[in-house]
Amino acid sequence: MEFRAIPKETVVLNPKKDMARRSIPSEIRFDPLTGRSARICHFMKLKWEKPDFEKMVAGTDAWCPFCPERVMDVTPAFPEEILPEGRMVFEDMVLFPNIAPYDSLGAVATMAGSHYIPMTEFTTERIAKAFGLAMDFFRQVRDINHPESVYHIINWNYMPVSGSSIIHPHLQVFATSTAPDLMRRELQAARAYRKSKGSNYWEDLVRSETDSGDRYLGRIGRTTWLTAYAPIGVAGDVLAVVDDVSSTMELTSDDLISIAEGLRNAMAAYDKMGIYSFNMNFFTGSVGDAFTRFHLLFSPRTFFNQALGTPDIGALRNLFNETLCMAFPEEINQMLKEHF
Repeated sequence: MEFRAIPKETVVLNPKKDMARRSIPSEIRFDPLTGRSARICHFMKLKWEKPDFEKMVAGTDAWCPFCPERVMDVTPAFPEEILPEGRMVFEDMVLFPNIAPYDSLGAVATMAGSHYIPMTEFTTERIAKAFGLAMDFFRQVRDINHPESVYHIINWNYMPVSGSSIIHPHLQVFATSTAPDLMRRELQAARAYRKSKGSNYWEDLVRSETDSGDRYLGRIGRTTWLTAYAPIGVAGDVLAVVDDVSSTMELTSDDLISIAEGLRNAMAAYDKMGIYSFNMNFFTGSVGDAFTRFHLLFSPRTFFNQALGTPDIGALRNLFNETLCMAFPEEINQMLKEHF
């Protein structure tokens, strides 16, 4: 397992200290699987001020299509050949077609009847049940032999900074025969790794990270939690890998609870930094893809400048697909570890 990095150094003259020379380190890291590059730079204290949530949320429930009094009237339904009942309902959660789908078989699953749930108030049970509702949908499309039932993906965009246009907590749920770009590259690289080395990359990664401890966070059930070596997010990423599971469809109810518990831990840790928004994605093979392992990424979202509302994605990320992280993942690991 090679954790490759190129150290860099910038020298500047400080006008406030008689033009004294100052050395600023940075680093370019390469993801051990895909070779994707990430820059560790712009070092600053990982601390942000939270907004006025009451002001942010105020009035958004008046038009929210996901609130209980509207959801069954304004959301679309699946045709009966896909889902005979049109929508899936479990307790106060509802799953229905995505009116702005990413693929031909996309859904939205509300996570609660409540319009707003603070990040630290999601319970393990609620997250696991929402994932369970998505799993019911995946099993339905599998059982009808839908041609898109190959890769089964859950995305979670929490709060507007993450790209979510609706405050009401919800998941993006879709099955697709076309793997998203990074997931596709990971699958190709994991297959090549298995062929060249005769072992599973994800198992090797978990073993290596557990032994070194530099980015290891802990284990919950059969899920190992790590901070990512070459993160995508500006405040690092949390990576979870499930033992002996190649695809979403192989996850058990116990796995969903373990995943939900780990996500709660990550939320609590980042909340202390003042971060209140995140993206989370499932990365999965198809059933029988023994060369890979199911994993997820939790990536906090924030601003470069809160006063101006400057997003954390600029030209490097948007056009070069080159990611930036504002601290070494090993330092971020120490900030997160107490919660695991």
